Amino acid sequence: MAMETVSKPTAAPGVLAVRPVGTTAVLAELSGLHDVLALQALLMEQPLPGQVDVLAAAETVMVKADSPAAARRMAGLLLDMDLTVQAHAEGKLVVIETVYDGEDVAEVARLTGLGVDGVIAAHSGQVWTVAFAGFAPGFGYMVGENELLEVPRRSSPRTAVPAGSVALAGNYSAVYPRKSPGGWQLIGRTSARMWDLGREQPALAAPGDRVQFRAVRELVQVSGTPAAPEAAAARNVEVQSGLRILSPGLQSLVQDLGRPGHGGLGVSAAGALDRSSLRRANRIVGNQPSAAVVETVSGGLRVQAAGDQVLAVAGAPSALTVVTPSGADGTDEEQAGSGEPHQVRTVPMATAFALLDGEILTLGAPERGFRSYLAIRGGLEADAVLGSRSTDTMSGIGPAPLALGQDLAVGSSTESNVVGNPELQPDFPDDGVTVLDIVPGPRDDWFDAAAVASLCTQEWEVTPSSNRVGMRLAGEPLRRSRDGELPSEGTVAGALQIPPEGQPVLFLADHPITGGYPVIGVVVDHQLDLAAQVPIGGRLRFRLASGYGPPSNLPHSPLDKVSN
Repeated sequence: MAMETVSKPTAAPGVLAVRPVGTTAVLAELSGLHDVLALQALLMEQPLPGQVDVLAAAETVMVKADSPAAARRMAGLLLDMDLTVQAHAEGKLVVIETVYDGEDVAEVARLTGLGVDGVIAAHSGQVWTVAFAGFAPGFGYMVGENELLEVPRRSSPRTAVPAGSVALAGNYSAVYPRKSPGGWQLIGRTSARMWDLGREQPALAAPGDRVQFRAVRELVQVSGTPAAPEAAAARNVEVQSGLRILSPGLQSLVQDLGRPGHGGLGVSAAGALDRSSLRRANRIVGNQPSAAVVETVSGGLRVQAAGDQVLAVAGAPSALTVVTPSGADGTDEEQAGSGEPHQVRTVPMATAFALLDGEILTLGAPERGFRSYLAIRGGLEADAVLGSRSTDTMSGIGPAPLALGQDLAVGSSTESNVVGNPELQPDFPDDGVTVLDIVPGPRDDWFDAAAVASLCTQEWEVTPSSNRVGMRLAGEPLRRSRDGELPSEGTVAGALQIPPEGQPVLFLADHPITGGYPVIGVVVDHQLDLAAQVPIGGRLRFRLASGYGPPSNLPHSPLDKVSN
């Protein structure tokens, strides 16, 4: 049974309406930030059945569930909640020195009519309060004492905003904690370290804290400050048992099933994009389901065994070649003679195989699909951050991308004394069109019937600017039917966010926690693995998931005119 948007029959205090967000989350709409904070506090103290995470935003609270059934039950429970007024203790004051030379400061001066000096005076002359976290760890949405600096986001987000950029969007200010995509107006920069896992409180300015920006002519770097918690640098430490990276290919990362439940800190779940392939590879070698593996794209990965190992590769079907160099099989390399050919054999996908000490495994280019998962019996050993060894490319949490010559140690994440049987794999995307089912909303009412029809009838191409944060799609742009800015709200993997330029972005596992562009629909959760296997240049088509009709409180929804 599909869930529809439900609303309160009266304007009673509390949750005003609840909208579905895909199949495993709901979005509660409230009258303002005060009710948002009250609902967030209540949900943290008294979690709903099946509640996995809570993401507060400007006027909404998103609740993620552990199943579609749990998400459907949440709507009525949220509408019945009594949001008791609670006094919030005033947070600490954080002073952030800022050089106001941002790329957009002149544009902000024009939009506000204040001039550049007026913008600087208005921004540094008031105290800002961190209302909630989102987008990325350490990215706090700050509310000022007035609305003199209200400006829209850029019509097209930048693919990379420098770390330390001081920015404005709507009535909020924020500091980008690390280099990342973003659509806010940049007015300055700071050397303040907004997120550091080495601190007891990683966020320099946490929700409830107050921030004062101080204008300076130049920034002073504090010596001795620990490095920012970017992905841990690859350490070339020789291991007795594990794998050595002879070639990392285009991008190879350590991944597990991610770190759900930390959205309140601005940390996304991350983890493997094709979760079923990771589980399959681990199951075959006898590992625990979330043991750390190597996720790699488009082939090219070459690894050499240190000690005898048991491996399995699942995901995009590729040619797997094992080479035994002269001497690696126990014979003396000099006796074998330099003219002796290496021993070469092929091994099948989704099947356990031995990689003996010194042997080299090469993953060829995928015949279909895009991502492959290499599991080693025992799992990869890596430092866990917030309970996970996965690399989050958006926040920089977790191990760095694998590098030439790096050694990976084997862990002890086995679940069985024996390896599993070979397994069948599903079909992976090829040169044809991959069809993905979507649940409409939560902001489909920002588009007219023609835009929704265009989304569901045309083919979209996956562009080269796509990554683990999101797949950027190219096609006939979708036009909004509503002007203005959408207050930032929680997002999920699978969300189809539509910037003003009209080209959709399909969020993947490393997506920002919150966003300010309307989401026209969300790919059903069980098809996210399929979406992750569509290669660059691949084509997508979207269709409405069976059973999901127009929101009940939107009688003139454009979805009324789009068939399944």
